[in-house]
Amino acid sequence: MHPVRRTHDRGSATVEIAVLGPALLLLVFTVVQVALWAYARNLALAAAQEGASAATSYGGQLRDGTIRAQRFLARSAGDSRSQTAVTVSRVGPDRVRVEVRGRALSVLPGVAGLTVTQSAESTVERFVPDGAA
Repeated sequence: MHPVRRTHDRGSATVEIAVLGPALLLLVFTVVQVALWAYARNLALAAAQEGASAATSYGGQLRDGTIRAQRFLARSAGDSRSQTAVTVSRVGPDRVRVEVRGRALSVLPGVAGLTVTQSAESTVERFVPDGAA
């Protein structure tokens, strides 16, 4: 007795790979792109927090916040972000806001990465003598 051969299934694995292969690659690229965006977002937030800390420290100036945030990005981010801009501004008489904008790396060449914007606010430190409120 010979096993029955099904000829109508011949080549079905090739078709399945041809259909599922690009879908699987798209899924992998999407996961990597989201991870790069999340990493850039975390770096931008950390830079904004560093800048806010420097700008609001006792005797600190707004430019100190800009310099600290830019140094943090240069030291920590490497080339994992692009088109980065740091903006430091006063929000009221005793608060400072630092905003870091940029783009995450893109998995696809020639396609701009996702935009990342993070900000941090902090209260300006000041000396208050004993008994004063």
